[in-house]
Amino acid sequence: MAGPKSTAAFERAKRVLPGGVNSPVRAFKSVHGTPYFADHGEGAYIYDIDGNRYVDYLMSWGPLIWGHAHPKIVKAVQDAASRGTSFGVPTELETVIAEKIISLMQSLEVVRMVNSGTEATMSAVRVARAATNRSLIVKFIGCYHGHADYFLVKAGSEVASLGLPDSPGVPREVAERTLAVPYNDIDVLRDLFLERGEEIAAVIIEPVAGNMGCVLPKPGYLQAVRELTRSFGSLLIFDEVITGFRVGLGGAQRRFDIDPDLTTFGKVIGAGLPVGAYGGRRDLMEMVAPSGPVYQGGTLSGNPLAMSAGLVSLQMLEEAAKDGLYERMQSYGEQVVSSFLALGKERGIPVYGHAIGGMFGLFFHDGPVYDFDSVSKSDASKYEQFFHAMLGEGVTFAPSQMETAFVSAVHTDRELDLTRSAMEKAFNTIR
Repeated sequence: MAGPKSTAAFERAKRVLPGGVNSPVRAFKSVHGTPYFADHGEGAYIYDIDGNRYVDYLMSWGPLIWGHAHPKIVKAVQDAASRGTSFGVPTELETVIAEKIISLMQSLEVVRMVNSGTEATMSAVRVARAATNRSLIVKFIGCYHGHADYFLVKAGSEVASLGLPDSPGVPREVAERTLAVPYNDIDVLRDLFLERGEEIAAVIIEPVAGNMGCVLPKPGYLQAVRELTRSFGSLLIFDEVITGFRVGLGGAQRRFDIDPDLTTFGKVIGAGLPVGAYGGRRDLMEMVAPSGPVYQGGTLSGNPLAMSAGLVSLQMLEEAAKDGLYERMQSYGEQVVSSFLALGKERGIPVYGHAIGGMFGLFFHDGPVYDFDSVSKSDASKYEQFFHAMLGEGVTFAPSQMETAFVSAVHTDRELDLTRSAMEKAFNTIR
């Protein structure tokens, strides 16, 4: 349970913020709880306003690969702020970080900075529609690409259903431009292309799904999606808002050796500060204003605070990758998953999980999870019990089984031992 200060803070917030939060998942509704309010973070830990400390596997939903308040990143932000927080004209720093991102991501030739992952994905779709002169886009059930109207689609159980609005305020005619198909089922996607391929501007996909828990692509699946889009003249957009610099230094595209046409990023490129980016082939990106006719702009795009923090973070990642950073993070995640599976087996509780790079997923499910349907069959009530029990033992995960857990570069054997001990106690409470 949240402490008295967090409880009071939540009641106060509900009077002036919708549901007391500025992003829905923070309200802890999926786990029927009251959120703790953060006071500060340090390394692998987050501290709440009641003085409780938690081993943090939320990591601000992924971008804090260097943990909380890393001294070099904090200094970069402070130095940048001392020179000015926003200018409205170009800075050299924007070019330097763009060069760094392009050097690390194999498919990128030109990048445009924006302010969020949502802004990046909606801008990439606009470019794709302009480049192909087509209007339909394909997304995958359970993959989240931000809250632009045409991404908020509820898919039916048919082979491929026309989009129906998943939120009031989204016009049906807008949602109908989005087709939704199951993740990891290439036959369904192939049938859709055979039927409507000449109308499809782009397929947008999380190469490792991170918004229905952590769900891995089946072997050969992403390669088949790439071949299918290319054969029909549609563009492939990799949403690497979560996987970028997370599953490896070169993101999912390097890990799986696939060149998408366009790629989107989120706050990971700003070390957790508000920022995003989209990029890809030169011929596509030069369609963006002022080089071309596709308009997109933003006063704070490429702001110096995010650019400074992001450049330092990426430089550190490039160096640390040479010393096995990503292998260590994956090993850490695998050990957490292994402990989870062992405890489930010992207690007779169906569980499943897997890890990749700095991401891992834990499910109360008796078999493999490979799409939204299988994830949805996981036991949400058991996850709720597990979440609160772990929180009580000083370990915090996402307040929803439909989200990914994250490891940072500063999680050590000490945090791993604390997590294992907490898990043993948590499993004793699960009914």
